[in-house]
Amino acid sequence: MAQQLRVLQSLWAMERRLADEDEWPLQTQLAMIRDAGFDGAGVRFIDPAFAREVTGFLHAHGMIWQAQCYPKGVDDLKPVLELVAKLGADHVNLQPDVRPRRLADCIPLLEGWRRLAAEAGIAVHVETHRDRMTTDLFFTLDLLDCFPDLRLTADLSHYLVGREFAWPVDDANHAMIHRILDRAWGIHGRIASREQVQISSGFPQHAGWVSLFMGWWDYGIRSWRKRAGPDATLTFLCELGPPPYAITGPDGRELSDRWQDALAMKDMIRTLWERIASEPQGPLRR
Repeated sequence: MAQQLRVLQSLWAMERRLADEDEWPLQTQLAMIRDAGFDGAGVRFIDPAFAREVTGFLHAHGMIWQAQCYPKGVDDLKPVLELVAKLGADHVNLQPDVRPRRLADCIPLLEGWRRLAAEAGIAVHVETHRDRMTTDLFFTLDLLDCFPDLRLTADLSHYLVGREFAWPVDDANHAMIHRILDRAWGIHGRIASREQVQISSGFPQHAGWVSLFMGWWDYGIRSWRKRAGPDATLTFLCELGPPPYAITGPDGRELSDRWQDALAMKDMIRTLWERIASEPQGPLRR
């Protein structure tokens, strides 16, 4: 067995939020994800009944899942880990739903979550996300100085738009993103611009932003392959959010087709992985 990539689809991203149409039933959403060739899904584990229904379907079809949670305190992670122990998961994706202004206030939380994860024997990745502990790129880099082995889920869209990087992105900003990717054990896929957190990869005017993210993901995959074990699995979650993440027109309908964009992203990242996997491993280009 060799290193492998598993591409997941976000269930949150399956929401449409249309005023005049019902949401797709959950079983329909899951069947769409399966039939489109995704390897699994991102699943909220803060709702046990929802998690049981979704993981039951995924398990029956040989698919995997990422368990998602949003703890505010150390003990908030305990029921999530208990549920994962029963239902399984590739890993837990933790969005720390706190906003400390001082590193000293973050340390007890991260130490506590890491201790619980180690005791449970379950991999936990901390997601980079706006309005969370990891909202700011500089602050998160300082966290990595405190915890050099902290495992991240890299959602780079938040940092590009959050800091509104100058265009073209300079070497200093690339270097900071590379530091995040060097600690990433999973990736959340969304393409942003410096002003918008989510843009369609299918619009020709967005080609430069698509190229930027493909370059970052290329680096992230190569970095992960050097750090991970020979039989390890990297997950990439396509996470194109519903409105207001998705841009809408005056009629309230989206200007792009997020489902088609997710399918295109799935194929793009698999093609990238296959190209990298076919090459001899050399030094990372920073």
